[in-house]
Amino acid sequence: MTETNFDVVIVGGGPGGYVTAIRASQLGMKTALVEREHMGGICLNWGCIPTKALLRSSEIHHLMHNLDAYGISATNIKFDLAKVVARSRGVASQLSKGVSGLMKKNKVTVFDGHGKLAGKGKVSVEKDGKKVSELTAKHIILATGARARTIEGMEPDGKLVWTYKEAMVPTEMPKSLLVVGSGAIGIEFASFYRSMGADVTVVEVMERILPVEDEEISKLAQKSFEKQGMKIHTATNVKGLKKGKDNVTVTLEAAGKTTDVTVDRVIMAVGIVGNVENLGLEGTKVKVEKTHIVVDKWSATGEAGVYAIGDLTGPPWLAHKASHEGVICIEKIAGQKDVHPLNTKNIPGCTYSWPQIASVGMTEKAAKEAKKDIKVGRFQFIGNGKAIALGEPEGLIKTIFDAKTGELLGAHMIGAEVTEMIQGYAIARQMEGTELDLMHTVFPHPTLSEMMHESVLDAFGKVIHM
Repeated sequence: MTETNFDVVIVGGGPGGYVTAIRASQLGMKTALVEREHMGGICLNWGCIPTKALLRSSEIHHLMHNLDAYGISATNIKFDLAKVVARSRGVASQLSKGVSGLMKKNKVTVFDGHGKLAGKGKVSVEKDGKKVSELTAKHIILATGARARTIEGMEPDGKLVWTYKEAMVPTEMPKSLLVVGSGAIGIEFASFYRSMGADVTVVEVMERILPVEDEEISKLAQKSFEKQGMKIHTATNVKGLKKGKDNVTVTLEAAGKTTDVTVDRVIMAVGIVGNVENLGLEGTKVKVEKTHIVVDKWSATGEAGVYAIGDLTGPPWLAHKASHEGVICIEKIAGQKDVHPLNTKNIPGCTYSWPQIASVGMTEKAAKEAKKDIKVGRFQFIGNGKAIALGEPEGLIKTIFDAKTGELLGAHMIGAEVTEMIQGYAIARQMEGTELDLMHTVFPHPTLSEMMHESVLDAFGKVIHM
C-alpha cells in the first residue's frame, strides 16, 4: 500500500511545486507531490518551454528569408506547420518525462489527481471525481498556478477566439489575427505569427505596449514591431467580438471613436487568475484577494501549516520566481539558517520576441518617482562588433544607477540574446555591486556582453566605443 503520511505535501507539479519537492527531499523530508495533469505544469507543457520552441522555428524562418545578407542563397523556402507544432510538443513532452524522472531520483512520492485541503494537516486526492487517497502532513504547500483570464462576452471558444493553448497548436496558419494584450505572452505570440507570415494586429488598453517595461524600451520595441509590419493600437479598448463562419470582427474603441477590424483568429492574452477553486479553502484562515492567495514573506498563509507559492500568490508571475519562492519556503520550514526572503525587485523578466526584451530592477520612471538622484547609461548595438557581425545591429542596453551610492537600480535591454545577458545585471543587484564592480569586471571580446560594460561606463561619462 502507498504511504500516506508525510512531512510535507505539495499540491501542484509546476516549476514551483516540483522544485520545492526536490529541495524538500534533499533536506531529508518525506515528500509527496500531487499533480492532476502534467508534470512540469503549465510552464513546461503549455507555456515557457513550448513557446520558445515555436519562437525558435519562427526565428529560423525569418533568417532563411534574409540569407542574402549573409552571402547565402536558397530557393523554395517554406515551412510545415504540423512539424513546427509537433517539434514544440515533443520538446514539452521530453522535459515533462524528465521531471517525472527527477521525482523518482529524489524519492518524491507522486499522486495522480486533484489535491485539496481536507482538514488540519490533511490533503484529499481525487481522480475523475472520486477520492483515491487522503494524505497527512505537518506542512502543506499549495502550488496550483494560474490560468488565462477571460473577459465577459469575449470568452475563448477554441476555434475562432484562442487562449495560449490553442495558439500553440494551430492546425493551419491564419492569414490574419488580432492579439488582445501586449504583455510578454501577447507579444511573444504576435512575434511568432508575424515572423511566420501572418498579418498581426496588437491591441493594448494601456498607453504603451509592454507596460511593465521601461518606457524607452517599450517605444523601441513598438518601432521595431511596426517596422516588421505589425499593426499596434495602444490606449485602445476591445468593445466586442462578432464571430463569423471562419473569422471574427473586433470592435475597437480609442479616443471616443470605434473601428471594426476583421481577422481570421483572435488571441486573448489579458492576464491570469489564480487557481484557487476547489482547494478546500472554505473554513480555513487562508485569505484570497483578487483570485490570489495572500502570503507573508515566507509564503505562509493565515492557516497554520499551509503555504502557497508561485502564480497562485502575487506578481511577478514568472516560473523562476515560483521555483525560488518554493525553495525559500521549504528551507524556512526545515529551519535552515541561511535562508532569506525573496526580493522581487531582483527577479529578471524576459520577453522572447524578435527582438528580445529583458529587464531587472527599477525603470527610469520608477527611480525618479522614488526621488532617486540617478545616472543613466546607454549603449546601442550598432557600436558593438559582435552585434554587427551577427547581423543584429539594432538594440539598446540601458542601465540606471544611484548617483550617490553607485547602486545598480535597474537594467533594461532590447536586442539579440538580451534574455541571456540580463542575468549578469541580476547577479550584480543580488550581490549589491556598485558601478565600480561592473567597471572593473573584464568582459570577453568580441561578445554582446561587452555592451553591458559600455552602458555602465556611459552612465558615468566613461564610454569607449560610442
